[in-house]
Amino acid sequence: MTVTEALATYRKKDLIEKIFHSLKNEIEIKPLRAWSDASIYGAILVEFIAQRFISLMRYEFDELKHNSTKFIKKSLLNLTVTINHMKSGAKNFIYANFDPMNTLILRGK
Repeated sequence: MTVTEALATYRKKDLIEKIFHSLKNEIEIKPLRAWSDASIYGAILVEFIAQRFISLMRYEFDELKHNSTKFIKKSLLNLTVTINHMKSGAKNFIYANFDPMNTLILRGK
């Protein structure tokens, strides 16, 4: 193996370790040791989608590039939506618990 190949392999390993660290410590994936295979695949899929969603928000919004996954997740968890169903069949959405981060995400570009 050349030095360049070794460095490329190391960087791939480091990236994967960082993703799993984020899944376990920031997204808070549950322990997977006693589940069925289908449950494990489903849980990992949902956790990777959550991780990808947060990564895409960091890519989309310059203001989020230097925020950790933990803080983005906490901001989104604090946001609440109340839905009032009107007699006419229309729905009225009431958002609460705004902070600068979730406001930015909801407002978009």
